[in-house]
Amino acid sequence: MPSLRYHVALDDTELAAGFQAIRDEIGVEPFSEAVLADAQAAAERGPTLPPDADLAGWQDRTDLDLVAIDPPGSLDLDQAYGAERRGEGYRIHYAIADVAAFVAPGSLTEQASLERGVTLYAPDKRTSLHPPVINEDVASLRQGVDRPSVLWTIDLDAAGKLLDSTLKRCTVNINETMSYRAAQDEIDSGSARTSLALLKEIGQLRQQRERDRGAVSLNLPAQEVERDSHGHPQLVFDQTLPVENWNAQISLLTGIAAAHHMVDADMGLLRTLPTPDPETIEGLRRTARGLGVPWPDDMSYADRVRDLNPNEAHEAALLMRSARGLRGAGYLALAPGAERPSSFEHSAIASIYAHVTAPLRRVGDRYANEIVLAIC
Repeated sequence: MPSLRYHVALDDTELAAGFQAIRDEIGVEPFSEAVLADAQAAAERGPTLPPDADLAGWQDRTDLDLVAIDPPGSLDLDQAYGAERRGEGYRIHYAIADVAAFVAPGSLTEQASLERGVTLYAPDKRTSLHPPVINEDVASLRQGVDRPSVLWTIDLDAAGKLLDSTLKRCTVNINETMSYRAAQDEIDSGSARTSLALLKEIGQLRQQRERDRGAVSLNLPAQEVERDSHGHPQLVFDQTLPVENWNAQISLLTGIAAAHHMVDADMGLLRTLPTPDPETIEGLRRTARGLGVPWPDDMSYADRVRDLNPNEAHEAALLMRSARGLRGAGYLALAPGAERPSSFEHSAIASIYAHVTAPLRRVGDRYANEIVLAIC
């Protein structure tokens, strides 16, 4: 799902003080010395299997060709992707950071992560979910070093339809970390390795499956504040690259696969979103008319926003406004015997869905992966 990304690329003491005042007001505090020491001890101890985990440990899958694609300068790398052809279809390998290997139940680090819940982003800085020694070092899927992971293996047919999936603890070694721009350039030039070349192919197939489901896709552009030639702050939109959306499709696919395991087992944590109400959609239609963006009466909300170009100013403005149609997201805990609501889909994805691909940034993903591991 999209998130608005803001970054201030200028030195402005007034802005910095304002952002810090917001953090102070909502209680965003640095990690205590005790939490930092606990995380450092876990890092020095090395990866440890959580209680009740498969005692066989991590399987060695350092043979896999995996690439992590992230914004430049990223250090908290949650995911690494690989793919191969499998008959007429595809097999995807999606390694997720095994944060539970460094965050023990009952530890000070776990408690701190439960209190924070998510990595908090502000235009001037990121406040990570875990201390940096975990988020940016020992648990991060960085290039060229063996790392514990929870490895998703997902099989698709020739049309990109989900056939099967499984999850195991594995040791992986990331072949390359690269920016979206570098990945796009390699794909466009035809020089990309097999996994990266297949990302376009699989991503486009999954985008078609998304259209078939009637899902909503908001390609929200990142925004930066920079100084113009006169030294005045100005808002600049980053250009969105196709590879960003293809890469996002792998994460969405994994969340859908996880949700199917959970629903079948009647145990798990689903991400839900209600259908937008008619008043919200009508308001967005009025906005489109005001911006001069065509929206035929017979075109759905999902179809209109999916094809908006974030690199065109008027369409980018409607994209930002269209995020209002995605309000009300929540979580649903599944448990044997518990009553289920009549509908528990994520309306924007038009499918059941679970958060499992970002355990370095969302605390719930760590537990959701443990549930799927137990099911598998």
